[in-house]
Amino acid sequence: MTGPAYGLVCLTVGPELRFRTVTLSRYRLLTPAERETRLRALYAENIRILHSAAGYCAARGIRLYRMSSSLFPMLDLEGDDTGSAVLADLSAELRAAGEAFADAGIRVLMHPEQFIVLNSDRPEVRASSLRAMQGHARVMDGLGFTRSAWNLLLLHGGKGGRAAELRALIPDLPDAVRLRLGLENDERAYGPQDLLPVCGATGTPFVFDAHHHVVREGLPDQEHPSVREWVLRARATWTPPEWQVVHLSNGIEGPQDRRHSHLITQLPSAYADVPWIEVEAKGKEEAVAALMAGNTP
Repeated sequence: MTGPAYGLVCLTVGPELRFRTVTLSRYRLLTPAERETRLRALYAENIRILHSAAGYCAARGIRLYRMSSSLFPMLDLEGDDTGSAVLADLSAELRAAGEAFADAGIRVLMHPEQFIVLNSDRPEVRASSLRAMQGHARVMDGLGFTRSAWNLLLLHGGKGGRAAELRALIPDLPDAVRLRLGLENDERAYGPQDLLPVCGATGTPFVFDAHHHVVREGLPDQEHPSVREWVLRARATWTPPEWQVVHLSNGIEGPQDRRHSHLITQLPSAYADVPWIEVEAKGKEEAVAALMAGNTP
């Protein structure tokens, strides 16, 4: 078996992969014509940088890339279809960026924003969350990426204590969202024991994060036997199992520190046979390069 594919998350510490944005407050100060001009320039530049990310990863042997979920601000803004129209006009450029990743054999995932809570107890939050997820799915479709877990749209469990609601709503999600959806454990609301039943009942892949698990359960480190247990149980939710993704990070001041360290200093032995590992370290490309070179204790 070859070693795992370590994934680069969105940006680089260096200047190579830096994306533009605009705040909602600033956007609302613009006239309709100014909004269109601003978004067209911003979207075009971010597509250009995204396209370059494929070459950046390919040149370094990186086979997994987490695409930023903030490339196209205002795309899902209620009552304003400016972003949607601009993205449609840039469809050829967007498709070319997707083809660059496909041609290089690089798998692309996305981890949408924390404010997306599909199982919120507030109807307006559920509606805005679904709208946002549909916007992300539209981007994945526009890139030409498959509607499957190969090109995952990953969420946490959402509102605590509402696993039953999450389980009930997943089957009714639009195919562009549902067929790409994955769930991940977090440090507070949902551990693996909470999400695995949801994943099993809905056919949703489970992405295990050992750091979140250790923090939530107060465990001594990522060598705890339960880490291996959850890796294997998570693998059973993936079809095929060879597509399994896990997250890797370390605390700055020890296992219980929620903050991510700059580099990876502990690679859990439970991850030894995991094929795809997203590296959530502040050092971004530096951390990935060190892991690929085998420079981790």
